Amino acid sequence: MRIDILTLFPNMIEPVLNESMMWRAKAYKFVNINVIDYRAYSEDKRKTVDDTPYGGGAGMVLRVEPVIKALRDIDGHEDALKILMTPQGIPFTQTRAKTLSKNKHVIIMCGHYEGYDERIRDYFDVEVSIGDYVLTSGEVAALVVVDAMVRLIPGVLSNASSAEDDSFSNHLLEYPQYTRPRVFEGKAVPDILLSGHHQNIQSWRLEQSESRTKKRRPDLYQKYKESKEK
Repeated sequence: MRIDILTLFPNMIEPVLNESMMWRAKAYKFVNINVIDYRAYSEDKRKTVDDTPYGGGAGMVLRVEPVIKALRDIDGHEDALKILMTPQGIPFTQTRAKTLSKNKHVIIMCGHYEGYDERIRDYFDVEVSIGDYVLTSGEVAALVVVDAMVRLIPGVLSNASSAEDDSFSNHLLEYPQYTRPRVFEGKAVPDILLSGHHQNIQSWRLEQSESRTKKRRPDLYQKYKESKEK
């Protein structure tokens, strides 16, 4: 998989890509990630990429020219899936992460300032939001999308079942997890996890996931019920 990230702040992105699973995915060539500073595509002396909005208003707006020049300079951009990070986009979910992870080439645009020149939207295929709140810039949001996608690429996680058991993978929150010590300050690991009876353990984990989801995320639990009825 290839991912190109268009950003004004490469230093916000590159350190994260060099740690943990992102480093592993790159080191073992499961993914090729390029960070592109689209300020370099501004043609004025000060390398400005924003301007005041027509019609007045607070803040500055990203200009269309440097963004689209940077986009068009990416090899294979015509066939890539082009994602615009914006609070106005469709909600990012685990299901959407799975779908995106199957693409061979993804380009992600990080916004900044008050917003985009509306014409920028015409050059991207999908607009994505990671939640109903506003960030200073799109770099953090883009990293969320990249991390969620990359860990689903076959081979990135050493244990493939880890991704299958994650919260949201089947509309359920993950079951409780325990490790040593067996007892801590009077709080003991449930006996069933020490029984060695794998079928009973799996049944207990499913019950815990269902109970936890119903209590904490009734909206998600409803989706789980609907999926079982199909």
